[in-house]
Amino acid sequence: MIEFLRNPETWVGVGFLIVVIGFIWLRVPAMVTKALDARAAAIAAELDEARRLREEAEAVLAQYKRKASEADNEAQAIIAQAHEEAERFATEANAQLKLQIERRAQQAKDKIAQAEAAAAAEIRALAADAAAAAAEKLIAARLDEQRAAKLIAESIRDIPGKLN
Repeated sequence: MIEFLRNPETWVGVGFLIVVIGFIWLRVPAMVTKALDARAAAIAAELDEARRLREEAEAVLAQYKRKASEADNEAQAIIAQAHEEAERFATEANAQLKLQIERRAQQAKDKIAQAEAAAAAEIRALAADAAAAAAEKLIAARLDEQRAAKLIAESIRDIPGKLN
């Protein structure tokens, strides 16, 4: 047995056994387990937080995608409405232009008719003046003083009958 005590491996084993007993007596495994459990709980909490943040990010992303889709739909609706308004405006402008052209054409026709009427009236007036001048010349050439006096006297007699 003495030899057993002189063997260095025995003392290493005894020292190891004392250290293990000391660790157990000081509850080192429980502390290590508690530290590992605390670390596992912290990691689990971080994973839960990361999962929650990921879900929030996915929700925000889905919301932004929905808003982007709504904005795109709204932009398409605005573009369609602008096209409709442009077509309506073009139709109205064409109709107004057509009416204006028709109105101006009618005004031109009216001016032409007025010019024709004025020209006809002027021609009639000139013809009447020419006829009166010709009649005056003919009457002057064919009428002598005696005949003129007789016509004046007849005209004066007829006036009272024509005035009533």
